[in-house]
Amino acid sequence: MKIERLVRKAQKGDKNAFETLFQNYKEEIYRTAFTYMGTQEDSLDIVQEVAYKAFKSIKFLKEPKCFKTWLIKIVITCSIDMLRKHKKVFALKPEHMELITIEKKEEDTALSLYLQTLIGEISEVEKSVILLKYFHDYTLNEIAITLDMPLGTIKTTLYRALEKLRKRLNKEDIL
Repeated sequence: MKIERLVRKAQKGDKNAFETLFQNYKEEIYRTAFTYMGTQEDSLDIVQEVAYKAFKSIKFLKEPKCFKTWLIKIVITCSIDMLRKHKKVFALKPEHMELITIEKKEEDTALSLYLQTLIGEISEVEKSVILLKYFHDYTLNEIAITLDMPLGTIKTTLYRALEKLRKRLNKEDIL
């Protein structure tokens, strides 16, 4: 309820309400941007860009309860735009890789680095779906809303991305 009240205030032009809202999600925005960008500098640029775009367009947000989803969508869009501009490679930090756990630390580190390379080879949409599903614990329906795509497309994209990763891992005899 508090978030919805703050969103309504921010939509009416209350800068303090917007700042409070943004502070609630600043860490999550940064982590998401960092997952895409891989550097602190680029991630901080994304956070600034998201703050600006969100402030300018919050009045157009129809459902205040969807503020977080709307904000994450802006983060993803800004990150992908910057990646296209700079033609950077998608990078994930090894500590973000929780798709597979292995008991031995050396193997875990090697696998994480390998998964980072593999994820860099899948499409931006596939990366976004995996990021939202496994790093933000979004449901498939929430991912569909965030990415503005049909639920069936999200399911197919997730299945396809995981299958690509599985095949590569099995091909390299990692699993």
